[in-house]
Amino acid sequence: MTKDLTIGKPSKVLWMFCVPLFLSMIFQQLYNIADSLIAGKFIGENALAAVGNSYEITLIFIAFAFGCNIGCSVIVSRYFGGKDIASVKTTIFTSLILTAATCVTLMVLGLLLCDNLLRLIKTPEEVLGDSKLYLDIYLWGLPFVFFYNLCTGIFSGLGDSKTPLLFLMVSSLANVGMDIAFVAGLKMGVAGVAWATFICQGVSCVLSLIVVLIRLKKLNSDGKPALFSWKIAKEIGIIAIPSVLQQSFISVGNIIIQSVINGFGAAVMAGYSASIKLNNLVITSFTTLGTGVSNFTAQNLGAKKESRVSQGYKAGLIMVFCIALPILLTYVLAGPYILHLFVDNPSEETIHSGTMLLWILAPFYPMVAVKLITDGILRGAGKMGFFMAATFTDLLLRVILAILFSKTSLGYVGIWMAWPIGWGVALILSLFFYFRLPFHKEKREEATKE
Repeated sequence: MTKDLTIGKPSKVLWMFCVPLFLSMIFQQLYNIADSLIAGKFIGENALAAVGNSYEITLIFIAFAFGCNIGCSVIVSRYFGGKDIASVKTTIFTSLILTAATCVTLMVLGLLLCDNLLRLIKTPEEVLGDSKLYLDIYLWGLPFVFFYNLCTGIFSGLGDSKTPLLFLMVSSLANVGMDIAFVAGLKMGVAGVAWATFICQGVSCVLSLIVVLIRLKKLNSDGKPALFSWKIAKEIGIIAIPSVLQQSFISVGNIIIQSVINGFGAAVMAGYSASIKLNNLVITSFTTLGTGVSNFTAQNLGAKKESRVSQGYKAGLIMVFCIALPILLTYVLAGPYILHLFVDNPSEETIHSGTMLLWILAPFYPMVAVKLITDGILRGAGKMGFFMAATFTDLLLRVILAILFSKTSLGYVGIWMAWPIGWGVALILSLFFYFRLPFHKEKREEATKE
């Protein structure tokens, strides 16, 4: 089920590759949304706040898992596009070893430090116990998160976006059912939400690893590939480390913002928890399609087919607009009604705070969509310095402005207003860097000669 992304009409190839990636992301987000929705519906507003509060910390670990995913995926794409199967296998083996070492380190640190981190971000006492319980269970399942993400990156690098979709469809639907059974049926509270996710992610991870190993046996290569290569480890690191830093700084920034939000009380925390999950569903959609564009870019650059990258960029933009515009209208027109799905008898402040976040962010989704597809090209081309510059600018502006605006008469609404400003400035930088890529320079030079 491997797919060569260097042949065929770029727009058609990219759509066929990215649509399963997008559907996979939808099912992946079901984990997070189901956790919040069921916690709010069957346990209460404080449980919803606790799960949302913990979620911001779990994003730090997911940042590292995503780095392992994208680092492996881009390098596998590059070698697969160049038909160097031995290096593809060595890249996968090397990634497995690096991922295991990273996961164990973070798991130990997390178990030791998460309690202090929860207190550092001013978690209210009424949600502290449930927040810590959720995090502790989540951390024991961290290997499943890491290796599942790595397997997804391997499949994507080989041009296969359908296999991860099949696993996620089954495990996500099972997670929803287990959430209901553990929380509504067995009355396990927040622990039930966490254990349901733990079990379903574990099954997905094990099955994915088995399929990866079977797939590797079917790939014929000249000679026996090395089990580890420092050269390839460095290549993976060049892509992975900036991606980890990007996602980690975003997570740290979100934690800082969460600490500011926590100062407004559990009702605002609950509204933010529900609405930020809805927002993250959109942003993760764009990021996932950007990752697909990265794989497309890497394979085609590996095959020396630079002209296809620009065509892929245009196709990627069309895809994200097809997602951004309907969701924009849905959130603006039906935001309050959607938020009622998360909590029975919510307070007025919970609905108001969540609705205002959706109403402020949704109109700017097309803008952030363009940024994340552009970032996908930069990452696939290996231009991680450009990629990080745009991302860190967005984050710094968002955090600084959120802190400043929260102290004005705007209150928590001021925090929400920081997002679009950061997105706008970062978009300008991403586009500037995109048009400085080598194949654009060559086009300009050829146009000048003519």
